[in-house]
Amino acid sequence: MRFLLRVGSPLAALGLWYLLTEHDVVFLLRFDRFPGPGDVLAEFGRQLTTGVYYQDLAQSLVRILTGFVLAAVFGGLIGTLVARSRRAGDLLLPLFELARPVPAIALVPIAILLFPQSEQGIVFITFAAAFFPIMVSTRHAVRALPPVWEDAVRTLGGGRIRVLTGVLLPGILPGVFGGLSVGMGVAWICLISAEMISGQFGVGYRTWASYTIVDYPGVLVGIITIGLLGFLTSGAVELLGRRATRWLPAEAHR
Repeated sequence: MRFLLRVGSPLAALGLWYLLTEHDVVFLLRFDRFPGPGDVLAEFGRQLTTGVYYQDLAQSLVRILTGFVLAAVFGGLIGTLVARSRRAGDLLLPLFELARPVPAIALVPIAILLFPQSEQGIVFITFAAAFFPIMVSTRHAVRALPPVWEDAVRTLGGGRIRVLTGVLLPGILPGVFGGLSVGMGVAWICLISAEMISGQFGVGYRTWASYTIVDYPGVLVGIITIGLLGFLTSGAVELLGRRATRWLPAEAHR
């Protein structure tokens, strides 16, 4: 039943899209100029035969993975540090709380000024987008650990390494992977926006370029490609999280 629902909902949306564009429906929204599924599918097939499409895919994936991995490393480390050390929290948290409400895409002018190449600036924006969700979720996960767990390990003679590997890391993994999942989604949003503004190559750049030449099927191909990439990368993060926390009860995963 779940499989039928998951397959049926996209098919129903596709059928509705076909009907609205086939009959040029104009009611609140205008579908008389909107490309239909057939036009988009034909354009998708054409782009799949070109090298530029795969070059854009590779460029966007390199950018998102570079920024996301850096954000995961620094976000996890700093989140743990400010949660475990009161002095580090007093020193760093005011700075992060001031910067956190600023949308990462608003940093495009800063990135242009700071970095000599646009490629570095786009990776920086992707990093900034993913960093804060990961850092905050890690900080909350560390603070939520019951102190009695650590006390029990120390009472049994465990040192810092034992506390780290036996209590801290396993205990915060569910919260950390929640932040990683959110960070991946936000990173894609800001990456595509940055590519549209200042990128050369990339899925976002190509989507915007299609819009500027009134290639609406090309725009839809770009949007669908972005959705598929986001779906696959977020799914990979969730799958990795399930594997890393397979010791949790099944109810916790659901």
